[in-house]
Amino acid sequence: MSDSVFTVLREPSVRPASGEAYTLGRVYYNGVFFCFSCEDEDRKLESGGVKVKTKTAIPRGVYDLTVSFSHRFQKELPEVLSVPQFQGIRIHGGNKAEDSEGCILTGQVRTSTGIAKCADTVARMIAMINQTEDLGGTCWLEVK
Repeated sequence: MSDSVFTVLREPSVRPASGEAYTLGRVYYNGVFFCFSCEDEDRKLESGGVKVKTKTAIPRGVYDLTVSFSHRFQKELPEVLSVPQFQGIRIHGGNKAEDSEGCILTGQVRTSTGIAKCADTVARMIAMINQTEDLGGTCWLEVK
């Protein structure tokens, strides 16, 4: 089994008149569309931007991706490893950036303020990561 790559392609941050900015995107699995994503504001940390705790998307880059037990959520979730300036970054369900605290939310439907239909999406991602690792491969998350 070869390695597998989940790629998040970000769109420009949205700043509605009513509140905090958020970042929408699309997630691809080995180049094929997988789902939509929602994150906190992309403050371009990789270019010197300043992190705002619980309100900043992770920097662009390539990260190891695995599945581990989340004490916060009390279940297995994808974990994004070795993210500069962040700890405990997960991929999980949620509907808008306020649900993320720096994590990446994934879902099958895009809404006007984020995403929806998340549970099955996260479960499918977990199964794909586990299958890749069971066959001796490695999973990566590339954020662009």
